[in-house]
Amino acid sequence: MVATPEGAPELLLRAVLRRPQRMPELLADFALRHAGPRAARSVARLRAERPDADAASLGAEAVARGMRRTVSEGAFVGGPFLVFVPVAFCAALLSQARTMLELAALAGHDPTARRRAAELLVLQGVYEDEDTAEQALAADRAEDRRPPGPPEDGPRRRRIPVLTALVLRMAKLLGLMPPRRTDTPPTARDRLVLVSRWALLGVTFLVGTVAPLVWLPYMAVSYRRGTRQVLSRAAAYYLTDAPLPSQRGPTSRLDPGMLAAAARAVGFVVLPVLLVLLVHLFDLRMAGSVWPVAGIVLIAASIVAGALWHYGRRRRRRRRRPD
Repeated sequence: MVATPEGAPELLLRAVLRRPQRMPELLADFALRHAGPRAARSVARLRAERPDADAASLGAEAVARGMRRTVSEGAFVGGPFLVFVPVAFCAALLSQARTMLELAALAGHDPTARRRAAELLVLQGVYEDEDTAEQALAADRAEDRRPPGPPEDGPRRRRIPVLTALVLRMAKLLGLMPPRRTDTPPTARDRLVLVSRWALLGVTFLVGTVAPLVWLPYMAVSYRRGTRQVLSRAAAYYLTDAPLPSQRGPTSRLDPGMLAAAARAVGFVVLPVLLVLLVHLFDLRMAGSVWPVAGIVLIAASIVAGALWHYGRRRRRRRRRPD
């Protein structure tokens, strides 16, 4: 049975945590099993909705939907739920893979065939050609069929560096981190851009731990840019004449969804400030100081706001018709 959208990212994360060194191969096979049938159904519905459209225009529609879906899947994390970043990345990776499988289906290929897993790895930049990817997948499947060995008794603190490395690798597959060029040394401008991006991410992360959802617009823009790059390669691979959503023209205008996200983020920046002012106004003290009370209020507000957002997201997804 195909896992529900709510459960698939968690299942994928548990699988890659058991074998983080094989994360790309596990992702490709997992996406093939869980997203392949859904991609076939999505393409069938898309063709039924637009029976007169050719493969190129349908491919552009699939890419546009895939970009929106990936942003929605991956950019919901905020505040105390920053710990869900690995789950959000898994959800975004599965969404990107599903769109690539939809493009394969539009090109006349079976989105559930094993060859698609190798193509996913090539399109993600993991391997240079499908044959090499097929060999890696075959080795991974053979290892997966082996009887499980005794559980590892390593220290629990080793899980943090493993998870950190795993998240960084996921970010590269998602296109959130620009690839490092090895053919030429980085210029001063390249270094400045890289430092600026990391500084912006760090500041956004720190603010997001106090003001829930404040980094949603930042992550949404990052997902949109990275997903467009990944899907551009997939569209060129499967549908060479498929027009992609342009960075200019209509898509350069303000997106109502992004405006709503930005407004919500600004609101969650203002809310903590108001709460701190109220603590000072009513002179609420603990151990002779207002700051412990302010800290407790901010943490509680962050948890409540993040929980409400997560609960609302799950309710909206449950109301949708399964696809």
